[in-house]
Amino acid sequence: MNRIAIDLGFIQIYWYSITMLLGVLLGGTIAYLELKRLKIDTKYFFDMIFYVIIFGFLGARAYYVLFNLDYYLANPSEMIAIWNGGLAIHGAILAGTLTIILYSLKHKKSKNEIIRYLDICSLGIIVGQIIGRWGNFFNGEAHGGITTKSFLESIHIPEFIIKGMTINGLVYHPTFLYESTLNLIGLIFLLIIRKHKKLKNGMLLSIYLMWYSVVRFFIESMRTDSLMFMNLKMAQVISIVLFIVGLISFIISKKYGNNYNREEK
Repeated sequence: MNRIAIDLGFIQIYWYSITMLLGVLLGGTIAYLELKRLKIDTKYFFDMIFYVIIFGFLGARAYYVLFNLDYYLANPSEMIAIWNGGLAIHGAILAGTLTIILYSLKHKKSKNEIIRYLDICSLGIIVGQIIGRWGNFFNGEAHGGITTKSFLESIHIPEFIIKGMTINGLVYHPTFLYESTLNLIGLIFLLIIRKHKKLKNGMLLSIYLMWYSVVRFFIESMRTDSLMFMNLKMAQVISIVLFIVGLISFIISKKYGNNYNREEK
């Protein structure tokens, strides 16, 4: 698998970087369309998202580096080499959420407005995850354990993916594809329910957190390159925490939240 998409000699552009950029652009597009549907000020939102993207990427990288600290202390120049992979979505979610909250508070936005922004961002981020996981494919990383070509063919995995998941003569589970597909199902569900007349502020975010947590917990059980803390897979620990947060948030939103589909005054 050629990781370099464009080689101009003096600069090389990696497929990983392209998938990250596409994820941001498509995620931003779906957020924009939702803002227009709800008649929410797009200028303010995208002024905020500019910072969310920056700190989200920094959070994703910092999270990954933190759990591989020995390696990066020995190889400090590698800390900025994100084209080699190493962006942890949980770090991005935490940093991005904090940025939205702090930025909105600075601009004196109400609690309901902040929650609504988080709902809309959940649509964008799951789109980014669907696209971004393909960067792992081009890097030959974030795969599962050893399997067989015949098994992958039996579940109708395309030949080019099987070829990409054949590393040093061994065939591996394309967990990037499993996760991307499951997130696509989650996105379709979110897009359907977002127009429900009884949907409350906070519910989209809550459902996203619960859906992705279940998906990631399952996928992480298959992966061979998990970030570890002692003997625990950190992604599974965080997934359990975020699922509980999502469930509590859903219950609170159902009882106290404002209608999601109301027009902003």
